[in-house]
Amino acid sequence: MRVLVIGGDGYCGWATALYLSNRGHDVAILDSLIRRHWDAELCVETLTPIAPIQHRLQRWQDLTGKKIGLYIGDICNYHFLERAMLEFQPEAIVHFGEQRSAPYSMIDREHAVFTQVNNVVGTLNLLYAIHTHNPDCHLVKLGTMGEYGTPNIDIEEGYITIEHNGRKDTLPYPKQPGSFYHLSKVHDSHNIHFACRIWGLRATDLNQGVVYGVLTEETGMDELLINRLDYDGIFGTALNRFCIQAAIGHPLTVYGKGGQTRGFLDIRDTVRCIELAVNNPAAPGEFRVLNQFTEQFSVGDLAHKVQEAGKALGLKVEIQHLENPRVEKEEHYFNAKNTKLLDLGLQPHYLSDSLLDSLLNFAIKYKDRVDVNHILPKVKWRA
Repeated sequence: MRVLVIGGDGYCGWATALYLSNRGHDVAILDSLIRRHWDAELCVETLTPIAPIQHRLQRWQDLTGKKIGLYIGDICNYHFLERAMLEFQPEAIVHFGEQRSAPYSMIDREHAVFTQVNNVVGTLNLLYAIHTHNPDCHLVKLGTMGEYGTPNIDIEEGYITIEHNGRKDTLPYPKQPGSFYHLSKVHDSHNIHFACRIWGLRATDLNQGVVYGVLTEETGMDELLINRLDYDGIFGTALNRFCIQAAIGHPLTVYGKGGQTRGFLDIRDTVRCIELAVNNPAAPGEFRVLNQFTEQFSVGDLAHKVQEAGKALGLKVEIQHLENPRVEKEEHYFNAKNTKLLDLGLQPHYLSDSLLDSLLNFAIKYKDRVDVNHILPKVKWRA
């Protein structure tokens, strides 16, 4: 299949592009490379050294004989997007191309506005490009479990059946996003749902949990193919941050009480979920929603798992509870459904001691690249 990976230079996108290419798909990456610009803006580098995208792609071709195309530009520029679509003629589009950090969106007004304009306008441009030029193309959009918030009822997969005043209907699940970033994802979901209804487009919204890990079969093939691993308070996700903090002897930074419970998954499961969605497209007019995670943990539980794994490697690992910079429930009910991807064939990689050992050893290998000035959170929701 011809698959266009938008945002293919980023954490999930890079791993996905290589994975799909390795499995015989004709893949092209479309990316503005802005993720690298944000590193420069924040004066922080990923834990792992990331080569220029052209060097990465050339190394992939040298190793495998498989070529991945490259379109450098911004999907908020409709004419650029249109030209790329007409040239590549994708049968499926995997859309990672958004500003994906909640803290980044909460820095100030400018970052909130940028996040929503970038994410919502880019996705809206993409919907128009598909409708105008390739209406049978299947859109696989990365959403987030953060769209749901933490309701005091079970979280279904995208829709909920409601009885009210003697009548029944199945409606989109209510959303309670926790940042301007998460709000942008909710806007995306509404726009995609609307486009499927009025234009008959086919789309799969993957509401992904928090991703951890760095190695897939493909990214582990060569140093030039290595994936990024963020540890800072803006782009670093919980388990990745904790492992890197343990590797350098910094206390694990648990926000508040640590009872915040979320869905989590291994990066290897992220790429497999994308493949399952691509190979099993939604029907014309269908806005399909799949909850993409494999396990649920509280932040406190993760910290204790890293602490125990670190001790087994001879590391002294302490846990530090910080004042929570976010506005969120720190103890709450959380029970989300995630059966649809399992039904499609996902065989999860569950969080294990061996995986934690691998991630900790990876962090130890590159620990000299850590800038301790970026460990603690700097963005407060109420600021």
